[in-house]
Amino acid sequence: MGSTKIIIAYFVYLPIVIGLTIFVSKKLFESGKSFMIEIFRGKETIALATNKLFEVGFYLINIGMALILMKISNYNGTYNIDNQKLIEVMGLKIGSFSIYLGAMLLLNLFLFLRGRKVTRSTEKKPVVPTFSTKK
Repeated sequence: MGSTKIIIAYFVYLPIVIGLTIFVSKKLFESGKSFMIEIFRGKETIALATNKLFEVGFYLINIGMALILMKISNYNGTYNIDNQKLIEVMGLKIGSFSIYLGAMLLLNLFLFLRGRKVTRSTEKKPVVPTFSTKK
């Protein structure tokens, strides 16, 4: 009976973490388009393509981490686990993944802001001619 509970827990866990990953990714990369266009100095095609590649990488890394965190340990040599313990374990796993996902969001935001800063610092400043009124 315990292994059935664990299998059900997996079927609850996976949609939650995949849904969270999709939600965060959509929000991050919709907002990131303007950063990427600025970083690539208005070259929209390359900016959007790069943004899409970052989005795919974000999915791969985060869903991979969700799968790594998925394992529920074998308790006392059996898979007999009571409902309270199972709910606590699932809360810990989903909470841990949410914190990890938040850290990944902040890392990506930092990278967007860093790229924007680098682009702005390397832009050529317009030369303003100075006119002398002395004759």
